[in-house]
Amino acid sequence: MAKYNSFVEMEVYQKALQFGVKVYKLTLSNEKIAKDYGLKDQLQRAALSISNNIAEDLNVKQKRN
Repeated sequence: MAKYNSFVEMEVYQKALQFGVKVYKLTLSNEKIAKDYGLKDQLQRAALSISNNIAEDLNVKQKRN
């Protein structure tokens, strides 16, 4: 496994951020999704959760070592 000083260096984290941006843009530009506040909110929170979980996992692993 590669050693990282920060989760920001991880390619998977960077891709998760890009995915999150795409989801936010989609939920704001798609009329049907934008009008369904519950769905829009759930999609945005789920997209943000991906990058947050990656960062948290690396932080936990670094504290163990």
